[in-house]
Amino acid sequence: MKKILFLHDTSLTLKRGAELTITQLVQLGTKLGYIVTTDLLENFEETKKAISNTDLVILNSTSRCRFEFLLLEFLLKSEKPYVKVEYDYNFCVRRNILCTVDWNIKNCCHTNKFHLFRNLFLNSEFNVFQSPNHYNSHFDFFGEAVTNHLIMPPTVEVDKISISEIKEEIIPFFGELNKLKGGYEFVDFVKENSEKEFVVYGENKLNCEIPSNVIFKEPIPNDEVIQILGKTKTFFIKPFWPEPSGRLAAEAFLSGCELITNDKVGTWSFDFYPNDVERAKKEMKETPMVFWDKVSTIFNAEKPISENSLGNVLVYKSYGGLGDIFFTLPSIYKLKDVSDSVTFAVSTRLVSFFSKHLQGINVVDEKEIKLQEDKFDRVIELGNYPIFDRTYNQINYITGKKVKQHSIQHYIDAIARFHNKISNKNEGFPYFERNTNFENPFYTIHPGAGFLLKIWPTKNYADLIEELFELFPSLNCKIILGKEDPNPLELLSKQYSHIELVTGDLHDVGDAMAGALFHIGNDAGITHVAGGFNTPTVGIYGPTGPGSWGSFSEQNEIVWGKPGNCSLKCNYDVILNCENKVCLTSIGTKKIISSLYALLQKTYPNQDSFFVKNPIAQFDFTEEDCLITIEQNEFLLEFKGDENKKMISNLLNSSNNKNFTVEEEELIQFFIEQKILFLIPKFLSNKKN
Repeated sequence: MKKILFLHDTSLTLKRGAELTITQLVQLGTKLGYIVTTDLLENFEETKKAISNTDLVILNSTSRCRFEFLLLEFLLKSEKPYVKVEYDYNFCVRRNILCTVDWNIKNCCHTNKFHLFRNLFLNSEFNVFQSPNHYNSHFDFFGEAVTNHLIMPPTVEVDKISISEIKEEIIPFFGELNKLKGGYEFVDFVKENSEKEFVVYGENKLNCEIPSNVIFKEPIPNDEVIQILGKTKTFFIKPFWPEPSGRLAAEAFLSGCELITNDKVGTWSFDFYPNDVERAKKEMKETPMVFWDKVSTIFNAEKPISENSLGNVLVYKSYGGLGDIFFTLPSIYKLKDVSDSVTFAVSTRLVSFFSKHLQGINVVDEKEIKLQEDKFDRVIELGNYPIFDRTYNQINYITGKKVKQHSIQHYIDAIARFHNKISNKNEGFPYFERNTNFENPFYTIHPGAGFLLKIWPTKNYADLIEELFELFPSLNCKIILGKEDPNPLELLSKQYSHIELVTGDLHDVGDAMAGALFHIGNDAGITHVAGGFNTPTVGIYGPTGPGSWGSFSEQNEIVWGKPGNCSLKCNYDVILNCENKVCLTSIGTKKIISSLYALLQKTYPNQDSFFVKNPIAQFDFTEEDCLITIEQNEFLLEFKGDENKKMISNLLNSSNNKNFTVEEEELIQFFIEQKILFLIPKFLSNKKN
């Protein structure tokens, strides 16, 4: 006999909709000859053992489980077959997608959970949703990942429905009287019908005065609910949130109640509502058996060998700046993996560059390809995230207002909806071929931006170039300079022979990026060109924060001058009228060099290296201790005698990194972890150590 394990985060003695459904499914599964057990997710080790010892997992709700992420990741890695039964909207922090009701609600989704649940749906044997609307809400977010599914009507115990010949005028309300369940709408209805009596079987959770014609009673079992509904003439149910199902609503519908309702009840999206009660009864009665019939096919079904291709795909990127185009590169390559061919349509000036660097992608002029769209199986207009120009019929970035993440990930998530074999991970560095020049090493700097009010002061760039020359005299500098970009050469204290200007087209910029050891630049398109080549990058950000538009090289450091210096929320007018630009002027060259050290340390970890102190660290030595301050962080080192003081002083002032004692090694590791010291590759310096 097959062993079936139900995982659920709430005791089945709590008779809510989900628990009632699970109880019915467990009972029927046992009658059908399966060995059915339940695990309430109280002990991770015990749950793991239970998963390992079963043939199939039925994964129900997990949001209340304190080890939810560990559990779901374990289940995915175990490769144990499972069915995902969804009762809520678990990608949402509140599990209720209120953002679809109130557009003032933003960033309401749990970013990591959103991606984890996509993988759950994608790898399940099938997914169960509570209504057509419930499924459609998930399809909007996850696309093809949820298409292997079953929509289950509420598992109402139809045989217990008994419609009384005489209907009572008292209007009941079952459960907590709260906002989500439409509590405020209920109170308004009560006020409009002061001559009627109302009974609430539950607690009041509203922050308002309750009219005197409302009586509160203790919650009652479902069997009693059904009896009362059979006698009820009018039933009020106007939930504020989009209810996935609505078992109570279904019971009222089958009980012949006159319904005062809205379109937020999931059950109303079944086509048996509102005119076919008998078909509703039939489908609800059959629901548990339909579930187990589908489960039975899992043990005999053969896994599909391959997925269908999207065919020949044409992709437009008709709107957005240069950086926005580079942000779509991961998505373009992901389409390539599931398509016969991918053709990328870009503006005329970019055709040559992308034709050279995009591997396995056809690049064409967006104007010339318009007349040939009928040759493609699918045409995708990426437009821009976020949507600026609605004249383009672009794809919908459903995660845009709801999931806090980089714009690259929004592009990937939107593309992933087209095919369930598209991974939603940002991977594949570098996107363009890279050939770092170690024999004649150089770095690149771009002191400009398309929007000049986003640039770090040009004098700071000049100072930075001179300081980097003092630190790394063998390192050449290539300054990328567009026609409108400010030129730091004009502000240098003297002429330098190690500097070269890159003033050509995007091909010349690409050649420089492909060989650079690192790049330093503003929030500008050129910084994102560096991302295409996976050039290690220090990105300098001011009025426009790095959250969705940060530099995307695999190794990068972000310097943002706004936190702690300015609390204004910048828009175009604010930026234009800002006099001091403190978000940029507050960033000194030492901060950039500190970030560069951090970048070099993690980019070249296997190189022969030497120690350098963090240039923004401050050291206050006394006879007893040393106070180290790095911005808002403080570290107090208390000396254990003169020898210990001497050892600490030597470590902080020596570039040697060999032949240390165990105590010194432990202290050095602490200094590195706290960014007091950095390990810098020797090939960047002419120091003889």
